[in-house]
Amino acid sequence: MKRGKDETKSLWRRLNSLKNFPYFLIAPTVIIFVVFMVYPIVYSLILSFQEFKHGTYRFVGLKNYIVLFKDPIFYKALMNTFFYLIVQVPIMIGLALIIAVFVEEKYVKGKAFWRTSIFLPSITALVAYALVFKELFNGDYGLINYVISALGGDKVQWFYSKWPARFSIIISITWRWTGYNMIILLAGLQAIPESVYESAAIDGAGFWKKLTYITVPMVKPILLFTTITSTIGTLQLFDEPYVLTQGGPDYATITIGQYLYNNGFVYMNFGYASAIGYVMVFIIGILSVLQFKIKDN
Repeated sequence: MKRGKDETKSLWRRLNSLKNFPYFLIAPTVIIFVVFMVYPIVYSLILSFQEFKHGTYRFVGLKNYIVLFKDPIFYKALMNTFFYLIVQVPIMIGLALIIAVFVEEKYVKGKAFWRTSIFLPSITALVAYALVFKELFNGDYGLINYVISALGGDKVQWFYSKWPARFSIIISITWRWTGYNMIILLAGLQAIPESVYESAAIDGAGFWKKLTYITVPMVKPILLFTTITSTIGTLQLFDEPYVLTQGGPDYATITIGQYLYNNGFVYMNFGYASAIGYVMVFIIGILSVLQFKIKDN
């Protein structure tokens, strides 16, 4: 037994003495990364310049991109995606920050309960919460329409009218991801020294002045991070429109992500879908750079 252990130790010493041994250890990770990450990205780029015809792919140059920029449905999907981005992301980040600040207040009891409760929607299964929202926003017997009727208003066909359908998507996304961003912002808030707030209170600063002049500037890097990740998530939005409205009515809620899915896995037009994907990557890159520039200024 002892001899076997000594031989094993001796083998490890010899292996560790080899210059290339560390590369041997990381090789599996690199291979998996190349096969499942790098190769699909490169192959997708090649596909964006090809078209499937007569049972084979053939090179068509920029045809997919030219057709894409003449496609009215693509522009509808782009407009809807930017509408969600411009309206929903600021509301969600603002709510997440305010909730995080209130949860961290000294007088709030049961902080762990509130943090967990607000965070739970972000780990809820999509199908489960989609079914709940379908019932809540049901045009005939949903709770939302029941409250509207009780207040003397007319029932709204949430999933069959353009603007109500868009706002139902915004509400569902905000409900799901506000808690996730709140947890990230909480980490930033907890890093702010309590003495800073105490000094501000002595100088007569109220809640809103503390929030404006202390909290927001000191969590600015965290706010930037949550804004960038939320921007990327919104530009890739697929789940909620697909499950709640299927992109309707009349493409009123379709997003770039859903349009990419339809072309790739419904119409089996992988070249065109790849072109949409790379346009999306370009837009995400531009917006990320702009957000970093705003932060630096």
